[in-house]
Amino acid sequence: MRPVLAGVATATALACAVAVASCGFGAGPASSGTATLTVTRDYGSKMLVQATVDDPSASETVIRLLDSNADITTRYGGGFVQSIDDLAGTGDSDWFFYVNGVESPVGSADVQVKGGERIWWDYRNWSAAMSVPAVVGSWPEPFAQASTAHPAPAAVECLGVQSACEVTAKRFEAAGVKARVVAGEKGGSGGSPRVVVGPWARVSADPGVDELRGSPQSTGVFATFKGPVHGGWHLIGLDPTGHPTRDLGPGAGLVAALRGSGDEPTWIVTGSGGSAVRRAADALDSRSLQNRYAIAATGDGTVSLPIVSAGGE
Repeated sequence: MRPVLAGVATATALACAVAVASCGFGAGPASSGTATLTVTRDYGSKMLVQATVDDPSASETVIRLLDSNADITTRYGGGFVQSIDDLAGTGDSDWFFYVNGVESPVGSADVQVKGGERIWWDYRNWSAAMSVPAVVGSWPEPFAQASTAHPAPAAVECLGVQSACEVTAKRFEAAGVKARVVAGEKGGSGGSPRVVVGPWARVSADPGVDELRGSPQSTGVFATFKGPVHGGWHLIGLDPTGHPTRDLGPGAGLVAALRGSGDEPTWIVTGSGGSAVRRAADALDSRSLQNRYAIAATGDGTVSLPIVSAGGE
């Protein structure tokens, strides 16, 4: 019997979806903009469903949007999504959803879909990480929605490698999010999503950044840094079970998202040295980040993290 998903606290409530019948009906006032629905499996490695809804009404919820675009079944009296298009939960795999790149703290029937938002369902093995609190695969979210609510430009907290910080700000601007480079303020304000840019030796000391020496169960990130080795930090990619599977070397940069309970996401753009950090900054675009939990930026291109075998899990 699965340990979960019925008794886990709000961090995994995203796996829950109250019965469609309880979602409520009636048009209600619409919010302007186009919301997107993405359904994937195996940490975003396989696309299953893509859909959009223009100017969603106030009655549009995550579960209703999903039900409108895929065949779903529920269990436990309608309290959980059992399957999407015949892909059902098993002993160690299940469905999870994100809103603008952040795990929802409540069930999908209680989350209203608003114009511009990005809803992402992914079917994955949870044995190595019950909760992955934040992901990079809905770029430029969560920053675009945050900039709408908070007109001040996004602050690129620079802890070194000024050129990479400037590239990061330009990538934000290209994605329609105003940004400015500021000197790194450890911990940030906590009131909006953060992006911290710099070499790993400095980024790892930021209070909002787990040092990634723990397992994905505690960090939600399937990567770690090993070292220093001959003065450099090697980026190690993990597989979905949490085991080290590829040494990406000191030249690889990392783009990942972290979030503590109740906190806004902290994105990190980092690497061992200047060239690695710049590679990570260069990868801040939809082509590199779309539907990915985190990425490594190497001299040969980007690598999705966790590293999923060609045949899936």
